Amino acid sequence: MTEEQGLARQVEEGLNRAMVRAGGGEIAALARLSGGANMESWSFDCEGQGYVLRRAPSAEMMAGRPFGHDVEARIIRAARAAGVKAPEIVAELEPADGLGTGFIMRRVAGEVAPAAILAAPPPSLLDDIARELTATHRVPLSALAGVPVMNTAEALAEFKARFEAYGGDRPIVALALRWLEDHLPEPAPPVLVHGDFRMGNLIVSPDGLAAVLDWELAHIGDAHEDLAYGCLTVWRFGHVDKAAYGLGGLAEYFAAYEAAGGIKVDPARFRFWLIFRTLWWALGCLQMGDYWRRHVDRSLERVVIARRASENELDLLLLLEEEAPAVERARPSPPSRPMEPGRTGEPSAEEMLTAVSEWLEADVKPRSQGREKFLVAVAMNALGMVRRELRQPAPAEDRALAQDLLEGRATLATPGLLAGLRRRAIDKLANDVPKYAALAKARALWDG
Repeated sequence: MTEEQGLARQVEEGLNRAMVRAGGGEIAALARLSGGANMESWSFDCEGQGYVLRRAPSAEMMAGRPFGHDVEARIIRAARAAGVKAPEIVAELEPADGLGTGFIMRRVAGEVAPAAILAAPPPSLLDDIARELTATHRVPLSALAGVPVMNTAEALAEFKARFEAYGGDRPIVALALRWLEDHLPEPAPPVLVHGDFRMGNLIVSPDGLAAVLDWELAHIGDAHEDLAYGCLTVWRFGHVDKAAYGLGGLAEYFAAYEAAGGIKVDPARFRFWLIFRTLWWALGCLQMGDYWRRHVDRSLERVVIARRASENELDLLLLLEEEAPAVERARPSPPSRPMEPGRTGEPSAEEMLTAVSEWLEADVKPRSQGREKFLVAVAMNALGMVRRELRQPAPAEDRALAQDLLEGRATLATPGLLAGLRRRAIDKLANDVPKYAALAKARALWDG
C-alpha cells in the first residue's frame, strides 16, 4: 500500500464515523482534490448525495491562525443564514474521527477552475460577485463571536516583522511596506470581510455564481479589502487587462456593487487595499518556503508556491511606479545579465535537469492520475525554475537597499532606482513563472 493509499484509507474510516453521526451511511467515491495551499479537501458520496471534507490534518497547519474550524463553521453558517451562497455544513469533525479538525459540506455542482470560468463566463457573473460581496458585508456582526477584528496598522507591523524574519532583503517588498505605512487610511465602518473572495474560491454554473468557498481568512474590517482582493493581477488568471476578476472594468464592478446595496466605493481606499493584499500574498508565498524549511510541511507544493513571490513583486512595482517622477519612469532599464554560454562534453547541471523533466513529461505523467499527475506537473515546474536560474541567474536580493527603502533613505525619486527594480522584477519572474501574463505586459512597458 502506497503512502497516498494509506492516507485515503485513514480518511475513509474517519469520514464513515462522521457521516454516521450526521445520520448518513457509508461513503463512496472518495477522491482528494488538488486545490488548496493550506488545507486538504476531499470529495465523496454518501447515499446518493455529494459532499466535500475540508480539514487540517495536524495542529501545526493551524498554528498562527486567528481561529479554528469551529469558528470558520460558525461564519459559514451565519453567512448562509444572511443569504450568502455559502456551502451547507452537515457535520464537524471530532477528535475520535482521527482526521484532525475540519467539517463536511454538501457538494455544489459547478466549475471552480478559473481558466475554465474565464474562458466563457456567464453574463451575470460580475453582477453576481458584487451581489454576494454586498450580502457578505451585511452579515450581522452579532452572529460572529470569535471572529477577529483587523487593525490595519497592527497588520502592517506584523508584515514588517515577517519580512525581517524572511531575510528583509527584497527591495520591492520594502518599497511596498513603506508606501502602505505612508498611506494608511482612517478606520472604516466594520463589516464581515470574507478575506479570500476571488476566482478559485467561487463555484460557477452556467446560470452564474453558485457558491462562495474558503472562509478561513474571514475577519471584521474594511469592505474595500474584499472589493480589492479579487482584483489582484494574480487572481485574474491571464486576463490582466480586465481589472475586475478578469471579467470587466473597475467602473462596471464598482457600479454593480453600489447598485446591489453596497457602500460607495472610494478609489483611493481601494488602491490601498489592492497594494496591501498584493504584499500580503507575496509574504504568504515566502511563508510557504518557511513552512518547508521548518518541516511544518515538506511537500513539493510549498517550495514551488514560495517562488511565486516574484509574481507579486512585479505586480507591486507596476502598481507603485506611478509614484516615481516622470524622469525616472522614462529611464531605460539596464540590460539583463548575459546567459551562461552553452557547453560541450559532459552534460551540465542545466542539461541534467532538462533530461529529468523530459522523462517526467514523457514517461511518468502519462501513467499518473489525479493528485499524482498534479504533483508531477508541480515537479516539472520546480525543475524548470532551477534550470532557467542556472542558465541566466537573476540579480541577488539586496538587504542594504531594502533597508534603505524601509527607512526612507531611498525612494522612487532616487536616480536609477526604478530602472534597477524593473530589471530585477523581470529577470526574477522570467526564471520563476515565465508564462505569468503580467510579465509580457511589464516587458512591453519597460523594455520596449
